[in-house]
Amino acid sequence: MFENLSDRFSRIVKQLKGYARLTEDNVADTLREVRMTLLEADVALPVVKAFVEQVRSKALGREVSASLTPGQALIKIVQDELVHLMGDEQSSLNLNTPPPAVILVSGLQGAGKTTTVAKLGKWLKDKQGKSVMVTSCDVYRPAALEQLQILAEENRLEYYPAAERQQPVNIAIEALKRAKSGFFDALIVDTAGRLHVDVEMMAEIQRIHAAINPSDTLFVVDSMMGQDAVNAARAFNETLALTGSILTKVDGDARGGAALSVRYITGKPILFMGTGEKTSELSLFHPDRIASRILGMGDVLSLIEEVEEKADRQKAEKIARKIKKGKGFDLEDFRDQVRQMQNMGGLAGILGKLPGMQQLPAGAVTQVQDRELSKTETIINSMTPGERRFPAVINGSRKKRIAAGSGTQIQDVNRLLKQFKRMQKMMKKVSRKGGMANMLRGLGGNLPPGPGF
Repeated sequence: MFENLSDRFSRIVKQLKGYARLTEDNVADTLREVRMTLLEADVALPVVKAFVEQVRSKALGREVSASLTPGQALIKIVQDELVHLMGDEQSSLNLNTPPPAVILVSGLQGAGKTTTVAKLGKWLKDKQGKSVMVTSCDVYRPAALEQLQILAEENRLEYYPAAERQQPVNIAIEALKRAKSGFFDALIVDTAGRLHVDVEMMAEIQRIHAAINPSDTLFVVDSMMGQDAVNAARAFNETLALTGSILTKVDGDARGGAALSVRYITGKPILFMGTGEKTSELSLFHPDRIASRILGMGDVLSLIEEVEEKADRQKAEKIARKIKKGKGFDLEDFRDQVRQMQNMGGLAGILGKLPGMQQLPAGAVTQVQDRELSKTETIINSMTPGERRFPAVINGSRKKRIAAGSGTQIQDVNRLLKQFKRMQKMMKKVSRKGGMANMLRGLGGNLPPGPGF
């Protein structure tokens, strides 16, 4: 997400190097580039105009601090305005209400509402410890009710079974009664996708809203729709008085226009963003972190949170104890590390959150092939337990058998063993005094194979 914006902003920063102060001329040149960058990212025109004007008013005549270059000073202004544009600070659902907290989910067709309902339910259950019921009022789309039921069962959410012959308003009312009698903490109501110009369908969702009086009314935005999504968000907000938005498919959107426009257009915060197809891939929307990623400064806080959440602490401690006792680091440990990287979104997902990635050769991050991680695991799985524990026994004939069993080439097996030996050396350094510094210095020799590394 935001690759195009980040690349363009990085080039803008480079253009500012060498200036002794921010003048009207160089600020004007820079803002011209900023304007084009935002427009190409599909940011709504009123948003672009307001953003550029705010940056101009704060940048002109501004004395540059002795510790900052003009580029850094202007980027700080841009960063502050980006954060302000997207909501200043992270907002949350209104859960401080007599249970159940009712959440009504709306949006256009194909925006990913049903999957988002399941993601949101899982997030409330896993992260907030809430008991959650979900239901669907979408009696129009074939198999929509069954889709939500399957997702609810997979994620251990209570599902209120609606029938296609029921009226959507009645489904919502009956689901609320069931949620109250069952003492559920939250009820999430999925609705049919509808165009904001469809008067009859918009009237229907107004009736649903009036009948259940939700504590939160959310608009699901397909981040790849750009201007159309923004126009729809405005119309839905005027009809339903939205309390917030959820961005979906951000992993497939290189532009980021919706993220920069929706908050300004609706005046309501972006609460979450869907970062993948799995129901676990829903993240809180932090304006400051997103602004940092857009400007190529990374998102280390989110990476740390992801590591703490998804890394297997017990396995990590087991490896640490093995190394400390001098038992060494074997291929089974290496496979565990590969699996943990896959759980955190793969190499590209991790690298994308690190600062300075825009300074790598063009396209280097996207050229990191995460399928190499899967190949690595497949090769290791084709080895015997003895070979994984004692890699030194792997000779030419064993390599041939391992390659055949994993559907790879002998060169792939050799490359994996070479990488493993490098990792072994790093782990030995960690066990010595000052080992962490040595490991970080050695990390450059262990980056994944591929163009740009």
